[in-house]
Amino acid sequence: MAGQSKLINPLSITCKEFQHPWTDHCISATAGILLSTTPYCLRVYTIVYALSLLMRHRIPSREDLRKTLLGIIQSTAFLVTNAYTFILYNCALRHLMGSYHFSTVAFVPCFFASFSAILVERPARRPLLTLYVANVATETLWKMAESRGWVRSIPNGQTLIFGLSMSALLYLYRTGAAKDSIFNILRIFVGKEEAGPLAKPDTAVSGEQPAPTRRRPTVSFSSVSDFVRVYSSLIRAKHDSCRHQQSCIGYSLIGGIKPFVGGVALQVALKLVMNVKRITDEKMAWKKQIFNRGTLQLGIFMGSFSFLYKAVSCLLRHSFNRDDARFAIPASLIASAAFTQYPDNTVALYVMWKALQILCTMGQERGILPRVPHFMLFLYSFFTAVLFHAGILEPKNLRPSYFKFLQAISGDRLTKFNLSAFDVFGLSSQQQAWDTMKKLNIVEKSALPAFAFAS
Repeated sequence: MAGQSKLINPLSITCKEFQHPWTDHCISATAGILLSTTPYCLRVYTIVYALSLLMRHRIPSREDLRKTLLGIIQSTAFLVTNAYTFILYNCALRHLMGSYHFSTVAFVPCFFASFSAILVERPARRPLLTLYVANVATETLWKMAESRGWVRSIPNGQTLIFGLSMSALLYLYRTGAAKDSIFNILRIFVGKEEAGPLAKPDTAVSGEQPAPTRRRPTVSFSSVSDFVRVYSSLIRAKHDSCRHQQSCIGYSLIGGIKPFVGGVALQVALKLVMNVKRITDEKMAWKKQIFNRGTLQLGIFMGSFSFLYKAVSCLLRHSFNRDDARFAIPASLIASAAFTQYPDNTVALYVMWKALQILCTMGQERGILPRVPHFMLFLYSFFTAVLFHAGILEPKNLRPSYFKFLQAISGDRLTKFNLSAFDVFGLSSQQQAWDTMKKLNIVEKSALPAFAFAS
């Protein structure tokens, strides 16, 4: 873009003209967003922690309630800090530098604000928050690069990301080399029978000879009889190295049916919850909302992935006459073809970042990768700064749900920012903001935001 040559040029627009035209005082603007965003953040984290409490499936004790209340307060303080300190740092940088630059419009002040905020949150929640913003920011960075013509999306690219990431995760699951909560989720799809570490062959006790074991001839697939032998084994029995009880074909089929039913039930439940008002008003279009192929997509993906992974794993054990953790790699790649039935960028990027997180942790523990002090804090701050930058200067590249989130935590101030002065950067930021508001049906109910402290 031609405007990109002006990125380093200063802009004389003031912070008042940019982000708080209703008041002359930066402190009043900061106090206004603090007061207006607190109720929203409190409501969000009350729901989050309440659901977390319900998922324990037991009556909470007094200590549970106390920890939940403290968690709500601390997490609310974290999110509120991220919101109001953005305005605070933005105004401070404008006064110190005397002008705006491309990086100081949103990215730099948000980096400082995010770093301040994440220090308020509990350390145990920091990796989860980092993983979430990394997911959304990765998609945003790709769209930003794509809009500039630097990269080009390929068909089923998310399926490729999902397949490679799942191969890494399921290989680690089979080796048992890592511990993480995501393996509890994977166990639902691939079964506890596929969990590692693999059983080692029995070794002889001192003075004793090892018990003789029946060993099948290795299959070379050089003749038709080899194919027939593998086929018969799959249909009628299981390989000695398979840890499941039933035949391989039964193991694979049942393993596919259960996730399919669970996926369909989950999709139906979500649609019922999202349309509860229509149901109570008896205006629910059942055929359109429930009885359609879209309801089956999640189940088809989950069931097909489980079936293919288990079937390919058993086939490899029969073919090579042994079990090997490396079998998880081709099995995962083939099973990931099912992701084309439910392609979701969020899921693909989540498993990608989860695989990277686990691999980096293992690399640090083994001395392969260096340990960077407070790396998680810097990573969270960087990705959140990317999202704030996109939300203000190029919202068309930001996920719509996250734009709505930024609008909410800003106390409905985001859409009131004056961005026309930044069009010199060649991004048409003001027009992008208007287009995004129209697309998301955001209607300005008042010229002034809540707690404007107009002067």
